Amino acid sequence: MLAKRIIPCLDVNNGRVVKGKKFQDIQDVDDPVKLAKQYSDKGADELVFYDITASSDNRNIFLDIVEKVAAEITIPFTVGGGIRTVDDVHRVLRAGADKVSINSAAVKNPSLLTEAALKFGSQCIVLSIDTKTTTENECSVFLNGGRVNTNINAIEWAIQGEKLGAGELVINAMDVDGVKDGYHVSLTKQIAEQVNVPIVASGGAGKMEHFATILNEGKADAALAASVFHYNEISIPDLKDYLVRNNIAIRSVKTCK
Repeated sequence: MLAKRIIPCLDVNNGRVVKGKKFQDIQDVDDPVKLAKQYSDKGADELVFYDITASSDNRNIFLDIVEKVAAEITIPFTVGGGIRTVDDVHRVLRAGADKVSINSAAVKNPSLLTEAALKFGSQCIVLSIDTKTTTENECSVFLNGGRVNTNINAIEWAIQGEKLGAGELVINAMDVDGVKDGYHVSLTKQIAEQVNVPIVASGGAGKMEHFATILNEGKADAALAASVFHYNEISIPDLKDYLVRNNIAIRSVKTCK
């Protein structure tokens, strides 16, 4: 059985890590390079960095921060935000990222996933999907940090994303983001059962039980979280010990060094 992954998420705006609820009420947290190194040292399996306003501001991503982070950490990290072209993917990988996350641009230009996967390999290309419940039984895809409803079914887009070449899917459940009442288990499970690439669940982590539930019942391959780690509400070593005690395959902190 492949080990499940614990992934801290760092949303970056104007050079600082920030956090909000449901993509709103953004508050300052810390320096991204400092925080990245702390998580790497504490046993996180990977990191995810999002430049949360690059797409909406129509600007390029923070390559200087990517380079500084790459020099400080010893674990893989994914970078997203403002990725519009294959050249953008190349620049981010060259700056030191292991994977590149594409969100809004993939919806507007689906062939970007295929072109990037063919050039760099599917293992480097992550499709990030921001979803929100718009009807009783349907979750739709949103763009530009949750500002634009595409009216595209999230499950159908996930399936298509894999076919286009994405090697991993991040499911960002906006309904529960920052609320700490638990991940969107049903949506994550539905997607996991219909694709053959790893699924990263994002949004809603509040306690250790939530991680166990999404990795077991939700069939996620990895659990992404932000504020519970940023504010020291849950420590990564304690979380990993808890998951091991609950028979979830996870790399111990000792083997992460």
